[in-house]
Amino acid sequence: MVAWFRNLPFFVVLLWISATAMLLPSVMAMATEDFATGRRFFYSSLLTMVVATLIGIATQGGKGSATERRQLLTLILSYLLLPLVLAIPMEQAVPTTRFINVYLDMVSALTTTGAVVFDPDRLPPAVHLWRGTVGWLGGLLIWVTAAAVLAPLSLGGYEVTSEARIEGQLLTGGAQRGASGPGERLRRSAAQLAPIYLVLTLALSILLLVAGETPFVSLIHAMSTMATSGITPVDGLTGRPAGMAGEAMILLFFVFALSRRTFSNGFGRDWAERVGRDREVRLAVFAVVVLPTLLFARHWIGALEVDTVANLRGALAALWGGAFTVLSFLTTTGFVSESWAEARAWSGLQTPGLLLVGLVLMGGGVATTAGGLKLLRVYALYKHGVREMGKLVYPHSVAGAGRLGRRIRREGAYIAWIFFMLFILSMAAVMLGLAATGLGFEEALILSISALTTTGPLAEVAGEAPISYSMLSDPAKLILAAAMIVGRIETLVLIALFNPAFWRS
Repeated sequence: MVAWFRNLPFFVVLLWISATAMLLPSVMAMATEDFATGRRFFYSSLLTMVVATLIGIATQGGKGSATERRQLLTLILSYLLLPLVLAIPMEQAVPTTRFINVYLDMVSALTTTGAVVFDPDRLPPAVHLWRGTVGWLGGLLIWVTAAAVLAPLSLGGYEVTSEARIEGQLLTGGAQRGASGPGERLRRSAAQLAPIYLVLTLALSILLLVAGETPFVSLIHAMSTMATSGITPVDGLTGRPAGMAGEAMILLFFVFALSRRTFSNGFGRDWAERVGRDREVRLAVFAVVVLPTLLFARHWIGALEVDTVANLRGALAALWGGAFTVLSFLTTTGFVSESWAEARAWSGLQTPGLLLVGLVLMGGGVATTAGGLKLLRVYALYKHGVREMGKLVYPHSVAGAGRLGRRIRREGAYIAWIFFMLFILSMAAVMLGLAATGLGFEEALILSISALTTTGPLAEVAGEAPISYSMLSDPAKLILAAAMIVGRIETLVLIALFNPAFWRS
């Protein structure tokens, strides 16, 4: 029996996990006496288990072996097909809705985009738990597949360095592929990362509960923070009983979206030193320090002109609101601080949407749940630019920084620039598609960036007025769903599938 489960295809395993996860909202609905919703999730769970079992039996006799290419194809197809299964119980539980809206919401949750398709007051608590659970599982899927599928293929940001450490030795992507089989890597990565992911989520949930948040909201906000999905059963963090203390707890756990080294190598005594030396973390700290400081200082320049000075409490609230919101959008989570309004008023910027757009474009760390261009690619482009400016002054100079530093400045920056151009082309294509559906330039720009960077809440705060996903046309919803999948998988991964050398290997 154990061997039968070990030989199941990756997609069948995802179906089993989805079926098991459906039991959570079913139990909650039954506990809150919402028996109709509970039955819908329970029957959907049983149906999915039966289908997964039949597919598993049918595929046991297959002779094809698991390869990196097949796993990558399975991952892409999972983002397309799995939301169809995940949407079945939700479509039955939410009255007067259409399946395309639920499908968009499930794609948004699974890709950790967190777009607000439904008004929170419209959904029962069990459905909110389902959305949070799907987003949480989507984050775990990214952790596991990034380490087991993308890293050996030098994709997903790993191409900037194309090196990894296994038992103290530096190995290239090809050497990693030979270290163990694809299926074994998936099982080993899941066994290593899933407990860490679960424990961190429970720890944040308990901290939010201690800060004064309700148990239900604490759990969903903890799952949303770890998955960087920004899914919430309420109106965000505004007016919550946890207040600034709850935001501080969430801020601490944003660090796990800044670098894979915050969780991939354990939590030993050298954890703080290792994280402090990480390139991505240092770049994120620079952004979090500089941008809120500039917003804060902008007020003092204006205050000197009109000879007015605000109170200390308002100044601290504005500084905190800027720091929290900057880090939240840098990790592509999309939580907005309760003090963000004070930060905007303090700086005098009525619509700082361009600032938030720039943050989500930078994104978080490689092999984390964050989206965007990724900090390591931005760092590679920065180091290359600094080196080129140095060569303008000293054309014959020789730079140091070691083997990995030279790799990042040269080949890493070259590949990062290619990915940046591919991202811009993808954004242009999505904008053209949305414009063809009747959307204006600003709306198409914000929605395309929101989808490709997997930051759904950006649509509510980046423009002069919030953009509603539910009011979009059906073609626009399908375009955005495809853009969310492309943003989650990345364009470079899709192009790698058409590489003849990749198929022959």
